[in-house]
Amino acid sequence: MDYFSLTVFTIYFLLVLLIGYLAYRKSNDFSDYILGGRKLGPVVGGLSTGASDMSGWLLLAFPGAVYAGGISNGVWMAVGLATGAFLNWRLVGNKIRQFTIIAGDSETVPDFLENRTRDKTKTIKTISSLFIIIFFTFYVSSGLVAGGLLFEQTFGISYSTGLLLIGLVVLIYTTTGGFFAVTWTDFIQGIIMLLAVVIVPIVAFTDLGGWKATIGEVGQVSSSNLDAFSGITILGIISAVGWGLLGYFGQPHALIRFMAFGSSKEITIGRAVYTTWNVVALYGSMFIGVVGIAFFANNPLNDPEVVFIQLSQVLFNPWVTSILLVAILAAVMSTVSTQLLVSATALTEDLYKGLFRKNASERELFGVIRLAIMTVIGIASVIGLNPDSSILGLVAYAWAGFGAAFGPAVLCSIFWKGTTRNGILVGIIVGGLTVIFWSLLTTAGIIPFTLYEIVPGFIFSTIAIFIFSKIGSPPSKEMTEEFELAKQSTI
Repeated sequence: MDYFSLTVFTIYFLLVLLIGYLAYRKSNDFSDYILGGRKLGPVVGGLSTGASDMSGWLLLAFPGAVYAGGISNGVWMAVGLATGAFLNWRLVGNKIRQFTIIAGDSETVPDFLENRTRDKTKTIKTISSLFIIIFFTFYVSSGLVAGGLLFEQTFGISYSTGLLLIGLVVLIYTTTGGFFAVTWTDFIQGIIMLLAVVIVPIVAFTDLGGWKATIGEVGQVSSSNLDAFSGITILGIISAVGWGLLGYFGQPHALIRFMAFGSSKEITIGRAVYTTWNVVALYGSMFIGVVGIAFFANNPLNDPEVVFIQLSQVLFNPWVTSILLVAILAAVMSTVSTQLLVSATALTEDLYKGLFRKNASERELFGVIRLAIMTVIGIASVIGLNPDSSILGLVAYAWAGFGAAFGPAVLCSIFWKGTTRNGILVGIIVGGLTVIFWSLLTTAGIIPFTLYEIVPGFIFSTIAIFIFSKIGSPPSKEMTEEFELAKQSTI
């Protein structure tokens, strides 16, 4: 098994490194490196966004949660994620692309929020960038944790060695090829992930005697496994649905993809591609957890998050198993590379150039962003080296941080003419800090109930934007005219 996996993994590593090199040849300037020159196509854009969204969480943590606690641990989250993603593409996708072109040809989320609100103090850009760097470091760490777990389970090597190896490969192709490398590797990785979440549950259902026999076996293990309301409270349902329904609007890696599309038509096609991929991936992953309950009924797994790995090893011959396990590698690397590029761009474009070196040369910016990528992945590796790190916990924390800090800010910026600098600034701060302190207070037992921090964070941030937009100076005439222009734009 080790020989087959090592061969397939090596071929895969060489493939992504080749893509990184080809992307390097295609990147003509710094704008190409961070945004692809706004030339992202609909199929590559749709699939690559899906792959970067889901990460190793899709094949490890999510099916593991369903395996451990039944469909109530997954179905509500899947509903929220599928709905929230569709609404994000439908409501925000083309709007933010148009706004970022009109608002000073913005190339990052902090840049857009600064230009949209005419913030001359650089405060919005600075605060936004800091939150992006903080939360993406945890997000990158979650991917590295998944990679370490994969190598430990597959090759029997140490968790830390696997984690560092994944980090090194991603570091090389991301620093080399930038946006083009990230999107094209994500595209290929999205295809691999989709095949995995379709093939594994279908073969498992067949091996267990079909749908009816499998579901019967799952029910025999525990009838609560098939009850969508078992063991979950109203607050639990709100938390699970809120994960996707509120979270997607503020995810910088998705917003950057929208900004990179070439036209409104391409976003519409990309939405169809992404939505199809997303729904199949989410429910395929959930079914992996369901069949795992039946398959390992007599020999329960010690770690629920390895259910996909164990099913792959039991059901298929070594070559097929190796290819399926590459799907986890693909999920990990697609997300880590995207998060690395976005966080490094925030450090370089929004902080370094925006605050200190406005006239920095492109050569200088290339050097800084590559150093920034190395710094972020280094810190994320240190966080992930704790073998007790929870993939789901790290992802949940980062996801909530982005959703609460940037979701209301983005929605208000593109849909409310009355949005002001003060409103956006306070809203970002309130949303981000609510997530941080709500998590700490819940862990300490000071908050006596469990509610996913994105819910209060999103609500408080929205309220803060409305209140503080009404305090002080109203939007300038220039901001109002720009809003109307973007509203009528067909670019």
